[in-house]
Amino acid sequence: MMENVIAIPDNFAVEEAAEYRKKIYKLIEDGERSFIFDFSKCNFIDSTGLGVLVGIYKRCNEANGKFTIRHINNPQVLKVFQLTRLDKVFNII
Repeated sequence: MMENVIAIPDNFAVEEAAEYRKKIYKLIEDGERSFIFDFSKCNFIDSTGLGVLVGIYKRCNEANGKFTIRHINNPQVLKVFQLTRLDKVFNII
């Protein structure tokens, strides 16, 4: 099973998040099951971005896939995951 590495943009908010949702849902529909979300360039995430990640996470789980987040380098972005307790839900490496 190949893992798809998805680079998250600098600003993961409303417009970018909607685009990513469409792209990832299409990959899941096409049979992809394993995703690594690379946050190394991300400096901002809002509730829409988090919502998109939760939706993708649920779909991955339903398909017995793998959902991993890596390289959260920005302390503010990490804090958002911690405040929402999503750091306890997602596999963050």
